[in-house]
Amino acid sequence: MVIVYLFFFGTLSTSTASASPKYSYKKKSNGWFKGNNRDSVILRNLPNDHISHYDLNKLEAQAANAKGNDGDVLILTPMSKFLPEYWDNLNKLTYDHNYISLGFIFPRTPEGDQALKQLEKAVKKTQGAKGKFKKITILRQDTASLASQKEKDRHALKVQKERRSMMSLARNSLLFSTIAPTTSWILWLDADIVETPVTLLQDLIAHKRPVLSANVYQRYTDENGKAAIRPYDFNNWVESEEGLKLASGMKEEDIIVEGYSEMATYRPLMAHFYDDKGSVAQEMALDGVGGGAVLVNADVHRDGAMFPPFPFYHLIETEGFAKMAKRLGYEVFGLPNYLVYHYNE
Repeated sequence: MVIVYLFFFGTLSTSTASASPKYSYKKKSNGWFKGNNRDSVILRNLPNDHISHYDLNKLEAQAANAKGNDGDVLILTPMSKFLPEYWDNLNKLTYDHNYISLGFIFPRTPEGDQALKQLEKAVKKTQGAKGKFKKITILRQDTASLASQKEKDRHALKVQKERRSMMSLARNSLLFSTIAPTTSWILWLDADIVETPVTLLQDLIAHKRPVLSANVYQRYTDENGKAAIRPYDFNNWVESEEGLKLASGMKEEDIIVEGYSEMATYRPLMAHFYDDKGSVAQEMALDGVGGGAVLVNADVHRDGAMFPPFPFYHLIETEGFAKMAKRLGYEVFGLPNYLVYHYNE
């Protein structure tokens, strides 16, 4: 378990135009690594390999040689509550755990404090046994979060812009603090996803798509007392003429939020394209994605695609990320027949 603390310091120059220049380019300095500078004790105690060199152009080739796997995978989860089913499912993934790093970020709320304690307990147990993960990073948010994370509260339309802006900041902090030069793939996995195929990573990576989303469903008991499934995540969609028309009449700071009758876009939603007799490998081109289970080629994030906490073409958070990825020239896809399951509260 690694907890990262970052501190930033700044200075203010009071020099004037008539003052001597701070730097001289006429003479080469001895540099920080030479001479009797005050940090020489630190320098003497650095290991010989304290400077690492990475050629990101060779990352794909290196990934292909990773002992039958497709390189290092970073699984990222913003978490406000801890579900044992989520952790159990994560541990069952058959991709070599030596190539899987995990990253979590928690809100600074009583609920977040409790979830953090539960995760730390689970991490100690897992990392002390066979099948431990390569690295685990746990962060605390330095930005605001909703007071209530109950399903009915966090999905209310009136809080969506505020909530998803907060989520964007948390996702970006988590991403920028954990991505490594050796990371090949990033899986965004919601803390509410409690059931996936054990081959989730192999299945998604096999498509070799820049951005690829699974279809998020939910198990429930119907009115007849029988086990059934229903669509859950409606943020995986294809743009529609109605959606474009709606956006064209909006103010700059307004956003479109999918899945609400008050804001009908008539976009084709991947959740409604599930075919239980269809191939799980069938792909569907998308314009928006949710955050339930989304695999991203790390280069997409390295090239600048992040989660906008502001309206980006009237989209925000994961849907804004998909738009940003497409603006950067990357394709976005979904798997309508590949199901993962959301916790039923």
